[in-house]
Amino acid sequence: MPTNFTVVPVKDSSGKASERIEEDDGDENDESRENEDAAGDGVPKENSPFINNTDNDKSSSYDGTNMALFEEEMDSNPMVSSLLDKLANYTNLTQGAQEHEEADDDEGSKKKAIKSPQMGTFMGVYLPCLQNILGVILFLRLTWIVGTAGILESLAIVGLCCSCTMLTAISMSAIATNGVVPAGGSYYMISRSLGPEFGGAVGLCFYLGTTFAGSMYILGTIEILLTYIVPKAAIFVAEKKEDQGDALLNNMRVYGTCCLTLMSVVVFVGVKYVNKLALVFLACVILSILAIYAGVIKTIFEPPDFPVCMLGNRTLQNHNFDKCLKMDMVDNVTATTQLWKLFCNGPDFNATCDEYFLNNNVTQIQGIPGLTSGVISENMWSEYGPLGMLVENKKLSSVGGSDPTQDIDLPYVVNDIASFFTLLVGIYFPSVTGIMAGSNRSGDLRDAQRSIPVGTILAIFTTSIIYFTCVVLFGACIEGVLLRDKFGDSVKGNLVIGTLSWPSPWVIVIGSFFSCCGAGLQSLTGAPRLLQAIARDGIVPFLQVFGHGKANGEPTWALLLTAGICEIGILIASLDAVAPILSMFFLMCYLFVNLACAVQTLLRTPNWRPRFKYYHWALSFLGMSLCLALMFISSWYYAIVAMVIAGCIYKYIEYRGAEKEWGDGIRGLSLNAARFALIRLEEAPPHTKNWRPQCLVLLNLDSDQAVKHPRLLSFTSQLKAGKGLTIVGNVLEGTFLTKEAEAKKAEQNIKSSMTAERTKGFCHVVVSSNLRDGVSHLIQSAGLGGMKHNTVLMAWPGTWKQSNDPQSWRNFIETVRETTSAHQALLVAKNVDSFPTNQDRLGEGTIDVWWVVHDGGLLMLLPFLLRQHKVWRKCKMRIFTVAQMDDNSIQMKKDLQTFLYHLRLNAEVEVVEMHDNDISAFTYEKTLVMEQRSQMLKQMQLSKTEREREAQLIHDRNTASRASMNDKSEAVPDRVHMTWTKDKLFTERNRNRECNSNVAMRDLFNMKPNQTNVRRMHTAIKLNEVVVNKSQGAHLVLLNMPGPPKNRGGDENYMEFLEVLLEGLNRVLLVRGGGREVITIYS
Repeated sequence: MPTNFTVVPVKDSSGKASERIEEDDGDENDESRENEDAAGDGVPKENSPFINNTDNDKSSSYDGTNMALFEEEMDSNPMVSSLLDKLANYTNLTQGAQEHEEADDDEGSKKKAIKSPQMGTFMGVYLPCLQNILGVILFLRLTWIVGTAGILESLAIVGLCCSCTMLTAISMSAIATNGVVPAGGSYYMISRSLGPEFGGAVGLCFYLGTTFAGSMYILGTIEILLTYIVPKAAIFVAEKKEDQGDALLNNMRVYGTCCLTLMSVVVFVGVKYVNKLALVFLACVILSILAIYAGVIKTIFEPPDFPVCMLGNRTLQNHNFDKCLKMDMVDNVTATTQLWKLFCNGPDFNATCDEYFLNNNVTQIQGIPGLTSGVISENMWSEYGPLGMLVENKKLSSVGGSDPTQDIDLPYVVNDIASFFTLLVGIYFPSVTGIMAGSNRSGDLRDAQRSIPVGTILAIFTTSIIYFTCVVLFGACIEGVLLRDKFGDSVKGNLVIGTLSWPSPWVIVIGSFFSCCGAGLQSLTGAPRLLQAIARDGIVPFLQVFGHGKANGEPTWALLLTAGICEIGILIASLDAVAPILSMFFLMCYLFVNLACAVQTLLRTPNWRPRFKYYHWALSFLGMSLCLALMFISSWYYAIVAMVIAGCIYKYIEYRGAEKEWGDGIRGLSLNAARFALIRLEEAPPHTKNWRPQCLVLLNLDSDQAVKHPRLLSFTSQLKAGKGLTIVGNVLEGTFLTKEAEAKKAEQNIKSSMTAERTKGFCHVVVSSNLRDGVSHLIQSAGLGGMKHNTVLMAWPGTWKQSNDPQSWRNFIETVRETTSAHQALLVAKNVDSFPTNQDRLGEGTIDVWWVVHDGGLLMLLPFLLRQHKVWRKCKMRIFTVAQMDDNSIQMKKDLQTFLYHLRLNAEVEVVEMHDNDISAFTYEKTLVMEQRSQMLKQMQLSKTEREREAQLIHDRNTASRASMNDKSEAVPDRVHMTWTKDKLFTERNRNRECNSNVAMRDLFNMKPNQTNVRRMHTAIKLNEVVVNKSQGAHLVLLNMPGPPKNRGGDENYMEFLEVLLEGLNRVLLVRGGGREVITIYS
């Protein structure tokens, strides 16, 4: 069939149409920035071209006729042409410093058009990662690590850490290329992959890691300044050698605080200055590394002259003497040197000197023997030692003198901390962090999905080569004693790595100084924005204040908090102590990046389609395991503290945080785990030992869809104690098409009540043509697979007598019958509104169990479960059982006590004897009143007014019969004397009644009670007397619920029997078993 289509020409993108789109997009971007906080998602608000978008341009509705079939859906489902047009013009703006910088420049004027991101892989990812990875540890600690751990173990440390970051980068690349990544970096990836709980916990850990990294860089800056640039600037100067460590720490605290304040002011005044200086800092890093390699090459031909003075095999601090000699010729006269004065109590030859100084010669060795010297073989193995251990060269001879531990105060080079392998791992790991720098700039990249994987992996590969080669070259060029000299004391306070560089040590000193300054500034710039992103997401309520800032968006409050936390690291004052702390937080972040990739890969969710294909769940799992291992290798106690912090944040977000649905992998993992568990549960019904009440709670709602009996939910939570399945069900009468809004409102109200009553479970609202069928559907179909309810909990219909509609109590009885047919237990709570709330604490009292018939042991189990909850914890359990005439009550009590002992239940036992006595006249009277009322309501088609009068008359007669009960004989009366007469009844009736109705009423007065009903009423009255006598003061009475009659004609009589049975009792729980044993004596 031919169809006419109109071809619409599309204008070129350079035409006017594209200009109009740019203007519209600019306006929409302005609105999105204004409403960013209202979104509450913390994600840059996007002009989504997909369905469910309420911001579609209404003026672009389709006016043609070719697609008239779909015209009613145009508002919610866009045309493919408009979808593709919007996708082609989609821009992803960074929410970082770029906008803030522009806001500063504009100063209230109209904002200039936002340019599309133009940064490529090299400038946008590779160089930032390179700058963040190479830093303070390389310049200040790598030589010491190589000298202490040896080349082999240093290579192992570098290999472990670089493998960890490489595996993490592979996982990160897969996540970053799975769709458009808004600016937000690792926090965005983790939170959207693992959910708000994990995202918030790991995001805050990453924030703390970045903040402590700022502390580390500032401490590195001050260490370079005070140790290598201007040592005389120290405020605290130690008079004794043993006080030098404390003096250095105090100087670090003072200067570090000043430096932190200065950097915070710079960041506060304008981030644009930090961004503009980034290239300068990067140039310093690159020039420093090139100077190291140039120096290594130069050592082949001409090693630099940095002599190290040795006394015996001990290394001397070369600060206070010029010549490495004990005695020197001065004007042809032998004289003592400055070195002599350091070990002797005077310059004279007969002065008292240190024994080791007298017994050993002073020698001088080259600190940088060169690449071809063969020193590499001596530096292969580790030289770990305790705090205060002397740095010695084992090749040199040494004549023993005094105890080496007593010589710490002399000018020897000693270990300032105890060294061991795991400590070095924690100190080194920060030198491989910074791999997230590219993903943090994803909003500035031209093609983030290509640039992030390529740039990050290339940067890690490059830095790994640099680290591996530096380890080998340092071990091959530098003498071991100089490598282990952390602060360069043996070479007149020069930076050890600077002695190797060319053309001058100052190249490394100045380069590393500016590198540390730049890294500290960038940490103080990035950490507040990360905290601001977390705060704006709204998942951690107490962080909301940190989402605000200056008018241009600068995170002022977040900067203050960051500076405060950074100050904690500075007060620690030791670079070696701060490094393992930030290692923990970064490792935890990397661990969850790997976990996110592994979870998404294993779940095979339809949305998991990364463009980066070189990943595998096994690699992610290996990376995750390596991160966890490195955490405990570095410092097990720091690892535990970091995990506890993350766990506390996780639980806080879970209970108090805002609910977010980000389509995260943990939800998918939960679904898969639930599916697997449900399939396993289908294999067989639960064993008696595993049986617990899985409740279907039937709630009633009023006309406003509010819950009538919220205490029913409280009782459910007390009975369940958070365990097992709870389904809260309700039935609305009508059709789903007309009651959809009411059903949603009812579901929301029920969920609110469940939250208020702390009831964990599911809500299920059913719309049915009538209540009876709706309840039946719930009982049959609620739950899924093996997770179906086995117990139905409902409230007693207390107003069934006053109800105008007999269907209310008929529905109740039919529910009892259906639960019995479905082999489900039934719990009916009378006076449920008087039950305790979850905040109540019942004092000492009892929970009384009246065990009349055995129906599976549920009566025994329920009090035990209730007493697990703090509301009922102080209550004692009492069990009453009924003995007949032929029963041995004493033996019954012993047997019951033995049975309870085997059940491991603590309860008082009492046997109540109920002898067969004559049926009282009151029983006959009550039975007769019951039957008369039932027959009257069946035979007479009464109006509403007449039915109320009829009920009142019967109530009056019932009251009179109670008063005269003691005066009547116990014989069955031949005639019933009514308090009303036939004439009085006739006056109450309509004049137009037919004659047969009069005959029916005449028969009503002459009827006699049914003997079966008389016996049942007798049982109800006698049992009620006994229960009221024994248990009227109990906190709760549990009682066997008799089953309804098989003949449906006696349903109303059944309700009367239950009413009599429960009369005079406050809190009663009628229990009807499900036809199976639920408690066992076996283990």
